[in-house]
Amino acid sequence: MSEKKESVWAGFKAFLTRGNVVDLAVAVVIGAAFTNIVNAVVKGIINPLVGAFGTKNLDSYSSCLKGPCEGAGDAATGVRILWGSVLGATLQFVITAAVVYFLMVLPMAKYLARVEARRKAKEGTQEIVEVSELEVLKEIRDTLVAQRGSGPGGR
Repeated sequence: MSEKKESVWAGFKAFLTRGNVVDLAVAVVIGAAFTNIVNAVVKGIINPLVGAFGTKNLDSYSSCLKGPCEGAGDAATGVRILWGSVLGATLQFVITAAVVYFLMVLPMAKYLARVEARRKAKEGTQEIVEVSELEVLKEIRDTLVAQRGSGPGGR
């Protein structure tokens, strides 16, 4: 029974020490901090721009599905569709996705492409060197064969 506990513990330890777990933890922490930045951008820039055409608070945009829609919170009557809240959340998602893509994913993809191109170029250079070494060896062989054939015991 202790062997099974040790193997479970060893498996758990291996799971925790894998790079993926650490990467995921870092991503969650950075994502949580990044959410504050996105919320500030939406509240400080996007909402005022929308407010230029209507109200500054997107949550106030709604439609009444079944009237009368009066009051707010628990005292509200009727059935209200809060499409402004959905619009605000959608804007936050799109902004977050755009910033993550343009500031993290795209630069990383370009970096990885450069690294891959360098690796391929290095491999290509090595293959050329190997081919040329092979050619040199063939020339040496041909020269030795020619020398044997034209030497004193060759004809």
